[in-house]
Amino acid sequence: MELAGRTAVITGGASGIGLATATRMAAAGASLVLGDVEEAALAAAVETLANAGARVVGVACDVAVESDVIALREAALANFGAAHLIFNNAGVGAGPAIGTPKAVWDWVMGVNVDGVINGINAFVPLFLEQDEGHVVSTASLAGLGGVPGMGPYCASKFAVVGIAETLFHELRLSGKHVGASVLCPGFVRTRIDESERNLPEDLRDYNDDPTVRAIGVMASSAVRSGIDPSVVAEAVTTAVLENRFWILTHEHAAIRTSEQRVAWMSGGEPPRINLEGATRP
Repeated sequence: MELAGRTAVITGGASGIGLATATRMAAAGASLVLGDVEEAALAAAVETLANAGARVVGVACDVAVESDVIALREAALANFGAAHLIFNNAGVGAGPAIGTPKAVWDWVMGVNVDGVINGINAFVPLFLEQDEGHVVSTASLAGLGGVPGMGPYCASKFAVVGIAETLFHELRLSGKHVGASVLCPGFVRTRIDESERNLPEDLRDYNDDPTVRAIGVMASSAVRSGIDPSVVAEAVTTAVLENRFWILTHEHAAIRTSEQRVAWMSGGEPPRINLEGATRP
């Protein structure tokens, strides 16, 4: 799919991978609809992109809320007359598999999984009707292998990989010119390690747990050692242009993780967790 003259809708578009991808797609000639739950950051991102010449609108959006994601579609149609790409990118992380309250699990799954489902439901019927479109969903290396201290996050990203693969096969069977990709990056210099800033008010005390704090320090160190979001944005854009399914910015780590799982399934040793390997492309 070409990007010039098309409209790209990006959730989590006010910062990190979302904003970097918006910047790259605007440079390729796409109009933009950015959705984000952080309204001040969203307004700043829209202003920056517009000042650089982009055709862009911002819509306050909690991707866990279906009507908010439908509003993104309606904004694309109202402002640009069409939508051609949905980048289901908004995401959060919190907590280990042991001891994380169910309410925190629900919050992570709501954003990371329901957000993808809502994006697919809102946009794919439109794409099929117009016989043109592409769906990109953000998973993670944590969607290819479990990592200690990241229970809800890993669960959600495994789900995103499964949803994206299923969508790919269904779209292929449809015979329509609609593509699907899944992004599985390692550590990227974003604010994913600061997800607690968007925790619902009634869950904020969770951040005071000593285990949660210790995991947060480890995660912050890894994130700060990661790759720049612009590298991911380039890979996402290339995948859309070339209709690639797997977007692996840390290809060696992704493939090694999968190889170790196969060996483990065949009676070998459990995989070794190598966070440092997930910081380099």
